[in-house]
Amino acid sequence: MRVPAFALALLLTLPFAPAVQAGTVGDCRVGAYRLAGGRVVDIAPTDGDTLRWRTFDGETGALHAAADGRWTSTFGWTDRPDGKAATFSCAKGRITFDGRTGKRIAFNQTETRFPGRGVDLAGRLVLPKGGGRVPIVVLVHGSERDSARDFYWLQRMLPAQGIGVFVYDKRGTGGSGGDYSQDFDLLADDAVAAMREARRLAGSRAGRVGYQGGSQGGWVVPLAANRAPVDFAIISFGLAVTVLEEDQQEVVLEMTLKGHSPQDIAKALEVARAAEAVIASGFTSGFDEFDAVRAKYRDEPWYKDLHGNFTWLLLPYDKAQLIEKGQALKWGTPWTYEPMPTLEASTTPQLWALGADDFEAPSAMTSDRIRSLQAKGLPFTLAVFPKAEHGLTEYEMKDGMRVSTRYAPGYLQMMADFIRTGRIGPRYGGAVIDRPN
Repeated sequence: MRVPAFALALLLTLPFAPAVQAGTVGDCRVGAYRLAGGRVVDIAPTDGDTLRWRTFDGETGALHAAADGRWTSTFGWTDRPDGKAATFSCAKGRITFDGRTGKRIAFNQTETRFPGRGVDLAGRLVLPKGGGRVPIVVLVHGSERDSARDFYWLQRMLPAQGIGVFVYDKRGTGGSGGDYSQDFDLLADDAVAAMREARRLAGSRAGRVGYQGGSQGGWVVPLAANRAPVDFAIISFGLAVTVLEEDQQEVVLEMTLKGHSPQDIAKALEVARAAEAVIASGFTSGFDEFDAVRAKYRDEPWYKDLHGNFTWLLLPYDKAQLIEKGQALKWGTPWTYEPMPTLEASTTPQLWALGADDFEAPSAMTSDRIRSLQAKGLPFTLAVFPKAEHGLTEYEMKDGMRVSTRYAPGYLQMMADFIRTGRIGPRYGGAVIDRPN
């Protein structure tokens, strides 16, 4: 789903990241429940007056309150009823979901505040009940501005599978101090601080410890993993290219899928690079060049299909408007940060889980680069899920737009296996897997 607001669209927002206006945060229904037969369903807050359910195999839907006290479900992120329903007993911690009863799973949960780089951050350690050692994964933000402690559902889903989770609010979000930032260097230091706090709180229960980060977190996690030893790193739908290259790759992918010629795609890239120069300058230069290339191509048939990750946002505005709007976008984004030197210096086993159909973070060049690192002997595993887009969700088409339906089969199990052992099994849904040499 595209985010129409000028500023928000530059956040590379995750499909499963809800809007800040959610009215269900703190809802007594929110939690992970073990159903009769052993299946786990997680109930999470989301935007508006709905809840979202998810299961470990990747199925999901939205729950809508009905007049009779039931909650009825719609399929994935569509508005199509799927026949499922839920009822809750908050006082007893019980659920009836899709005809099966279940009980809320209790975890050992510890709230904490800890120092990041120059700010206090709010975090939470969630461990399975018991006293034994467990692997722990630190969940690293993408670019969303919501509270991870409120909205990250993996903080319940993974502990329900015997894996500990440390979740924290990124600086400038939720209960954490400081200003919102997209400075990867700064955010990597915060991630290291979160990892150390997770180890401190877990004490003797800490087994393997590492990171998982999606989207923008794919730039942050490798930096953090190089700064202090961890046992593993998982990058979900992230990139091994610069932020500006991401925009260019999205332009190429979208224009290709719309049937435009290589010559027209080359022209579209001229416009994209001019837009990128404006934003990379902090909206201080490049306006004349941008005006010239827009005037040159504005009337050509392909121009209406030019999009990219953020090029399209700049297209309607003149210099004065861009300067004004650019004042709200100074988040420290390192537009030309090249991630390959960081990856080449890594000794941490990494799992890269990518979507073959990802528009927001096109995966082809990143896949090639991860394979080149494997060829050099780095301990990286690459899994590319077919028919999956940003967020590792599968989708269907409606009115020319993608609508997500579920998480890619095998994706969650793959992450859990890698967290536990640093290795993955032979098959996860339809994922195409390249293993370390």
